[in-house]
Amino acid sequence: MFFPILFGGKIHLLVENFQLIFLFFSFCFASSLIYIINDILDLESDKAHPQKRKRPIASGFFKLKEAKFILISLAALTILSFFMVGKESYYIALYLAINILYSFKLKKVAIVDVVCIGAGFVLRIYAGAQMGEVNLSQWMIIMVFLLSVSIAFAKRRSDYLLCSKENTLNKGYSVQFLDVASIITFTITLIAYILYTVSPEVMQRMGSEKLYYTSIFVFIGIMRYLQLITVKHNRDSPIRILYTDKIIQIALVLWLATFTFIIYL
Repeated sequence: MFFPILFGGKIHLLVENFQLIFLFFSFCFASSLIYIINDILDLESDKAHPQKRKRPIASGFFKLKEAKFILISLAALTILSFFMVGKESYYIALYLAINILYSFKLKKVAIVDVVCIGAGFVLRIYAGAQMGEVNLSQWMIIMVFLLSVSIAFAKRRSDYLLCSKENTLNKGYSVQFLDVASIITFTITLIAYILYTVSPEVMQRMGSEKLYYTSIFVFIGIMRYLQLITVKHNRDSPIRILYTDKIIQIALVLWLATFTFIIYL
C-alpha cells in the first residue's frame, strides 16, 4: 500500500497525511477478517496440515465461538474505518468482495485462485496511490500482480509437498505444474522490474537513470529462492523462507537501501 509513495518520492506523506495510516489499518482489519473466514472454513483441512495445524483456530488456541466474536469485531472495525478513509474505502470494499468470493468458492478454481490473491495486492497499491495523489505506473501494477501471483504459486507448491491428504488439495494443480508456474512468473516479474527501471517515464519521474542498479538485488533474491526450492528442495512456504534465509534478507535490505539512496539522496 505504501509502495506508490515510496517509489513516487513522497515517503514524507507518512507523517503529513494521516489518512494513509487510517487506510493502512483499514486494510489490516479487512485482511484479518478474511483470514479468519478462511481459517474457519478450512478448519478441518488445516488440522491435517503439518504447518497450518499450528494456526490459532486449528490448534485450539481460540475456540470457534471466540474466533467468530473476533470476526464480528473486525467486521465492525472495518466498516467504521470506511468513515475515516473516505472515498478510498471503495477499494477496501472491492477487496472484501473478491476475497469473500475467494473464500467460499474461487479458491477451489485453479489459476483463478492466485489471480484473486494478486488482485487483492493490486487494489492495495491503487488505494495507496490515490490517497497519496501519486501517478501509478503501469509497471508497478504489473510487478505487484506478478510478484504476488508468483508467491501464491510457490505457496501452493509448498502445500502440495507438505500435505499428506490429497482430498484437501486443489485438483487443478500438480507439483510439476506449480514448479513451472513459479519459475515462469518469477522470471516475468524480474523482466518486468528491469523494464520498469529503464522506462523513460520512470527515470524522468524519479530524476535518475541509475535505477537499473537495483535490478541486481532483485535478481539475487529471485534466483536464491528458485535455488532453494529446486536444488535444495526446500518445502517451506515463501514467507517462511523470507524470514529464515539470510541471503534473501540481505538482498532485500540492499535493494531497499540502494533504491532509497537513488531516489532521495
